[in-house]
Amino acid sequence: MVDRSARLPTEAEIAEINARHLIETPLQPADLLFVFGTREDVGERVDEACRLWSKGYFRWSIVSGGITPGSNRSECEIIAEVMTARGIPADRILREHRAMNTGENVIFSLPLIDAALGLKNIRSVICLGNTWTARRYPMTLQRHWPEVEKMLVMVDSFKTPRALWHTDPEFRRRILFEWDKIEPYKAKGFIAEWPVN
Repeated sequence: MVDRSARLPTEAEIAEINARHLIETPLQPADLLFVFGTREDVGERVDEACRLWSKGYFRWSIVSGGITPGSNRSECEIIAEVMTARGIPADRILREHRAMNTGENVIFSLPLIDAALGLKNIRSVICLGNTWTARRYPMTLQRHWPEVEKMLVMVDSFKTPRALWHTDPEFRRRILFEWDKIEPYKAKGFIAEWPVN
């Protein structure tokens, strides 16, 4: 895949990304919060997980993410530790420590969720991740776990408002890089269309 993330998007592409990639879903209480691992904006991710917990938006969570270059601790360990320190009970956080990408986040987490909770008992999931990756989280879940209802919550530390992502060079680069993965990943069967109309 050619990296075209340095391009300036057209007005039509900006509108399409805003409408199809940066999807705002109505939020309602869910059975599970799926926290996708990251090295970027960990604080923002934990803040949002804690906010959702305090408002009763989930009963269980899973944090998924392996050890990335330059660290001797998994993304899961780092994120889950702070979530616990901030008041989310440790026994409500399932942990997956091996995943190195979004596909592995889901593939490696599903057996853990099934063993602990039973996949059939989970009807709704809130996906929590970076703004720029956006709908690729629920699209990956849709590919491997189509039965469950999916909601999307995005976080980032950019000062630029989400709708104006294209005006910030780094925000624009990250979103275009992820947006350009969608069709090739669908063609390879890594992800499935979401939301399903």
